[in-house]
Amino acid sequence: MIRALLAAGLLAVVSSAYAEPVPAGLWSTPKDKAQVRITACGDSLCATLVGLKKPNDREGRPKRDVRNPNLALRSRPVVGVSLVSDMRPDGDAWSGTVYNPDDGRTYSGRIVVDGADRLQLQGCVAGVLCKTQVLRRLR
Repeated sequence: MIRALLAAGLLAVVSSAYAEPVPAGLWSTPKDKAQVRITACGDSLCATLVGLKKPNDREGRPKRDVRNPNLALRSRPVVGVSLVSDMRPDGDAWSGTVYNPDDGRTYSGRIVVDGADRLQLQGCVAGVLCKTQVLRRLR
């Protein structure tokens, strides 16, 4: 009983720290090409690529982060790569950075919660040219 009350109290404190809903959980990209796990990382959000529809390359090896600008990171498997970092509450959204392993670039980004099972993940260049993906909740 005491543990339950402490857990509820902790949840209330964490929830009050965020004005926006915390979209923690497992999410899928369009066409189920990838699965992303979003978690609270201190007072921000982070997200990790946890699965791919096609996790291996043509030779059957795990896909690598081959376009990463850091040459030392190009041999690491892309599954497990941090995609979203330092997302902090920003009005009705979360703002931070988004890494795209498809092109090896890091963008300014936003997460907008669009209902209990949908969110919009946006990456922008110079704050003007933006691309948005709609992710749906798996769990």
